[in-house]
Amino acid sequence: MDYVKELLLNVSIRDLIDVIVVAYVFYKLYKLIEETRAEQLLKGIVVLLVFTKISEILKLYTINFIFGKTIEVGLIALLIVFQPELRKGLERMGRARFLGKSLIELQKEEQRRIVGELVEAIGALSRQNIGALIVFKQTTGLNDVIDTGTRINGEISSGILINIFIPNTPLHDGAVIIEDEQIRAAGCLLPLTDKKDLNKDLGTRHRAAIGITEDSDCIVLVVSEETGAISYVVNGKIERYLDLDKLKEYLEHIYSRDEQDKKNLIAKWRNKNEA
Repeated sequence: MDYVKELLLNVSIRDLIDVIVVAYVFYKLYKLIEETRAEQLLKGIVVLLVFTKISEILKLYTINFIFGKTIEVGLIALLIVFQPELRKGLERMGRARFLGKSLIELQKEEQRRIVGELVEAIGALSRQNIGALIVFKQTTGLNDVIDTGTRINGEISSGILINIFIPNTPLHDGAVIIEDEQIRAAGCLLPLTDKKDLNKDLGTRHRAAIGITEDSDCIVLVVSEETGAISYVVNGKIERYLDLDKLKEYLEHIYSRDEQDKKNLIAKWRNKNEA
């Protein structure tokens, strides 16, 4: 304990910055190779290094010699095998340049892409009178809802969303859960609202949308199967018959990086519906 105490007392701000920078770099490297063949190769290298150290400790000289030479050759092989990932990483670094302005621009570009994909998908579903129910997670956890459906954890794209809601497909008759920039799950079951004074035109999808927004702070978009009308639901209240321009405006606020901007929009929307 005295050694640990002395070690902590000798830690400087410079040491903390050093550790944080190294941890950040390793995290970015891991995210770069995650779910690629490079990830499996990296795991193999770690295992090889562990066995090399064990053979050195146990003084298994022949095995240690073979492992050591394998690692030397493997380092050259890594550059060849990881070449696509390395090129991709360097291109990202070149675009981002680790400057605030460039990173913000990349975030806005991704935001525009996601909003565009969502508008395209919801617009296509509306024109074809295909029912849809899309939940946007905010701060309240929705893991219990996600567990009722099929996990996807995929990139948001109009093609995927349209295919999910095509009638008579396995996942069409449920909700899609979207968290940040990912489709987390599809075919999820939502709780229905207990309200008795709702418009008789509202079907099960709309009642489920109202129900989930009564239990959490999520935002829900609904496409009516009967009319193709697009509805926006938050805090148990519903706004119907959105056109694509209004839909785009709401989606831009959902994906806004400014939390105050989101709060102002929701407050404005609630006041309009309560008036």
